[in-house]
Amino acid sequence: MSQHTTRRRFLVAAGLAGTTLLAGCTGSTGSGSGDGTTATDTTTETATETADDSGSMGGMTPTDPASAPRASIDRFSDSAGTLMVRTDENGLPAADEAVDFDHGPFITQGLGPDGEVVRYYNFDVQTTTPAPIYALFREGEDTPVEGQLNVIDVIPGDEGYNDFWHVHKVTVPEDYEANTVTSLADIGAAGYEMEATDILVNCPVVPDGSTASMRYGDEDTGLVEGWYQGKVVSYFQFTEAPLTTSGESVPLSPIHVTFNVNPGEDGGGPASGFVTEDGSDQTHNVVATLPGDSGYSPLWLVNIYDNADFDSVSDLDSATDAEQLAAGAATVNCPIVSVM
Repeated sequence: MSQHTTRRRFLVAAGLAGTTLLAGCTGSTGSGSGDGTTATDTTTETATETADDSGSMGGMTPTDPASAPRASIDRFSDSAGTLMVRTDENGLPAADEAVDFDHGPFITQGLGPDGEVVRYYNFDVQTTTPAPIYALFREGEDTPVEGQLNVIDVIPGDEGYNDFWHVHKVTVPEDYEANTVTSLADIGAAGYEMEATDILVNCPVVPDGSTASMRYGDEDTGLVEGWYQGKVVSYFQFTEAPLTTSGESVPLSPIHVTFNVNPGEDGGGPASGFVTEDGSDQTHNVVATLPGDSGYSPLWLVNIYDNADFDSVSDLDSATDAEQLAAGAATVNCPIVSVM
């Protein structure tokens, strides 16, 4: 495959900013995310308690995640999905049914900027506005509270949900016990100080038992648990590259794709599926950056080229030379998990 080193020179840098993940998606044992920075009208039983003089939640006791109820998760409902919405014909998994993301339509094989073979998961359209995730730290400590699950306030189908989470640091008293807080409402009721960081994490919320066994590096492929309004949720974490906010947004990187039927034609666009090589799952979808490149992001800005040019596309140069049918058609969460 051709090596276009000139184009790559401006993409490959010394590396992304060396920020720590703070608590990331995991906290100390696992965690989630949230929507908004103040308590919502939806509360848990404990959210009506008031803070005592020390800032602790008076009368509240920790909740064991193992015995707590679980939130119902459906990524393929009309309210949650965009490209992947359940129909009788496509047979996408039902609500709360574990999803195997290692099979189509959830995994795609494409090309890198120099023609490398890449694989990436498909987690559907996501906006550039991340949702907050809350990680708890005791006063004077720089690591998350041991055993505390992070807190989110939105799940797929809720307004404001996003697979990309903006990490917020919550400071709790020195005597705080893990999992006394199980919701954003609890944080608000206690009056705990919250501070937005510049850190983003990619943690799609999925039904419990779901699997996605591939990662670009050696990070854990298992599910992580978090709190959502007093209930436990599960999600993956993808850390192939550190992410930071771009202003208040998730950064974007370009991807060039082509479909079996061009958009604008009957049955055209995503519904027709990606063009693949004969007898293969290999598409000629081309990503502009790889993990480790300056500007890499798993949130891709989709550009669509004419499928008549499929055979001539083998790398980023040839993809940008193809006839472009649509620019910036969507933003999709597709973390790269393999480069060959």
